Amino acid sequence: MAVICNGSLSSIFRPCLVTEFVNSGTKKRCRIACGATNESWSITERYHEYQNRHLLPVDKLYRVDDYERKLDSVRRLLVDSTEEENLILLDAIQRLGMGRHFQEEIHTILNQNYVKNNTIYGCYSLHDVSLLFRLLRHHGYDVSSEVFNNFKGEDGKFRGDLRRDITGLLELYEAAQLSFQGEKILDEAEEFSTKLLHRYSADCKNRTFADRIITRLKYPCHKTITRLTETNFLTDFGTTNNRWEKPLKELAEVDFLVGKSVYQEELLQVSKWWDGLGLTRELKLARNQPLKWYTGSMAILINDISLSKQRIELTKSIAFIYLIDDIFDLYGTPDELAIFTEAVDKWEYAAIDTLPEYMKMSYKALLDTTNEIARMIFEKHGHNPINTLKETWASLCKAFSVEAKWFAGGDLPRAEEYLANGKVSSGVHVVLVHLFYILGLSGTQNQGAILLIENSTLISSVAAILRLSDDLGSAKDEQQNGKDGSYIEYYMRDNDGLSFNQAREHVINMIASEWKLLNKECFDINQFSAELSFYREACLNLARMVPLGYSYDDNQKLPVLEEYVNLMLKPKPYK
Repeated sequence: MAVICNGSLSSIFRPCLVTEFVNSGTKKRCRIACGATNESWSITERYHEYQNRHLLPVDKLYRVDDYERKLDSVRRLLVDSTEEENLILLDAIQRLGMGRHFQEEIHTILNQNYVKNNTIYGCYSLHDVSLLFRLLRHHGYDVSSEVFNNFKGEDGKFRGDLRRDITGLLELYEAAQLSFQGEKILDEAEEFSTKLLHRYSADCKNRTFADRIITRLKYPCHKTITRLTETNFLTDFGTTNNRWEKPLKELAEVDFLVGKSVYQEELLQVSKWWDGLGLTRELKLARNQPLKWYTGSMAILINDISLSKQRIELTKSIAFIYLIDDIFDLYGTPDELAIFTEAVDKWEYAAIDTLPEYMKMSYKALLDTTNEIARMIFEKHGHNPINTLKETWASLCKAFSVEAKWFAGGDLPRAEEYLANGKVSSGVHVVLVHLFYILGLSGTQNQGAILLIENSTLISSVAAILRLSDDLGSAKDEQQNGKDGSYIEYYMRDNDGLSFNQAREHVINMIASEWKLLNKECFDINQFSAELSFYREACLNLARMVPLGYSYDDNQKLPVLEEYVNLMLKPKPYK
């Protein structure tokens, strides 16, 4: 079914790309994790063709009463299905991005399974145990990975007969993606299932089926935004149920149309805001990509269609990360950048007079926009977070300054020093702190500060995943001349005699470790908080965008992302 969210965002939101700008004949690499691309933004250009035309109204796309009937139809399926069917149906609903409609039903089903089956997993198949484990852990239930010992033989290894259970191996692989540090059995499960699934896909004569297995290995549901990468996984892997397929697809179609209308309207508002600032008329080399920036916030908050204002405001902070990065990369001299960083640290309109002429408009727009976001938060939630928000911008500029000095002066850092600074220069801290307050999680000033401290590991892990993935991608770029810096380069410098492949494998393992830390922060029962669960899921979505930002085809395009953006965000005029 083509209309279900099949695809993904595109060469448009590249959270971690290597980019080159040409400025006075000199190529400069973008240092921010949310990097620019060196290709033309044809999608953006096509979008502007429609900017002044009307969008098709929501009520022309679907009928509200019909939407409710389709929701009720799926609710009845959840009530009437067997226990085993319910788990598969629940998983399908969540993969299609429709879980928000059925929170009560999902909680009831999982709670019943948790209470009933907590000690008798051994009675179930590998597929069912793996699926139940993943669903329970994802929703904050206290489940032990030791349950998978039931599938080991006397030698302590996973049983050989499991190699024939392809659907079970796929679910075992998926379950292993939610591992915590120290869960050796899940490490073994991932290695075991990955090896067998790759072998099976290589030998499988049904290439369509084999390709779908490879897609699941490349995009495990926990580490990607599944509505962008999967469509008919029920039929793909033999778990189809004709009683489910029609109502699920019908609801997914309408849900998609609702999202499409909302997202297009939000994008129009973002584009009008950005154009109204007029900053790219002043800084002609700076990126002018509101579609790209909005795609990021859309993905982060994709789990709740009602958060229109929040997505728009978050996009504004993403836009300024790009703008400031361009000021540092394309315009500023060392002295000018030092003045700009000092002005951001002061956060005073009077500092405008100290800036070069080309920086003044951007500096004022940054203060205006951030102050307005803080005012909006105060009016809605009763606390003004401006002090914390401005600190994130000051930290970002200081991190950019540090990198500028490294790359300009040749005084190269050690790998760990580079990474610590690179996590800040990724822009992740700016985005996720703004998101924290935009979602109204601050409470009082002290409560907000405490909650942010408690979530600092989460933010740090997301930033590390972006930064390390950026450098992992950069290392493959033949155009890089070694002067731009990467963790791999510095790690090899710190460890004399280490090969490139060894350093690359080390970085891959570091990314895997950061995912385990992220999982612990989000899903450990001792860390679980209903109040913060949505925020943490949004943070996960930012990390989940990273694999999608590197899924290049042979033409150096990102077809999964590009298909979704074209499908979801490209407006069509109507008469």
